Amino acid sequence: MRSAHLTVRVDDIDPGTAFDRIKDFSRYPELSDVVRSVTVHEVTDDEESSDWEVYFRNGILTWSEADRFDRDALRISFSQLDGDFADFSGTWQITPDADGCLVAFTAEFDFGIPSLAGILDPVAERVLKETIARVVVSLFETAAVVGDDTLARAVAAAPVAAGGR
Repeated sequence: MRSAHLTVRVDDIDPGTAFDRIKDFSRYPELSDVVRSVTVHEVTDDEESSDWEVYFRNGILTWSEADRFDRDALRISFSQLDGDFADFSGTWQITPDADGCLVAFTAEFDFGIPSLAGILDPVAERVLKETIARVVVSLFETAAVVGDDTLARAVAAAPVAAGGR
């Protein structure tokens, strides 16, 4: 199983506001050209399901996931219900930091094709990290990737999405 981790620092935004913006998955297609569509099905205030289509290599990855929101803990967890991955799950964790907050994203995934894992997994990890970082940077004017200089440079080189902030 492959994992992807990234952290983005957001200055001048309180963690609760960051949580509310991040959990609005239906906005993600306007924040990244990699995200083709997200359809959200609200279940309760603390739980929903969502259907995703994301451009990947020469095709489209699709999946449905269960999303759980814990506002008190500023934590969002998700797990695939059905889709192109053999397994896909992860978390968003927002924590206070100086005059803002840190947004940590972690995902674990497996395509279920061991013979292609060496080729697909590194590409999927890079695309996932770049896409999530661009979404968060598009959501907040004062956001910057921390702890991963290569990712920070890739995100800085891309224009901010038109629908951001």
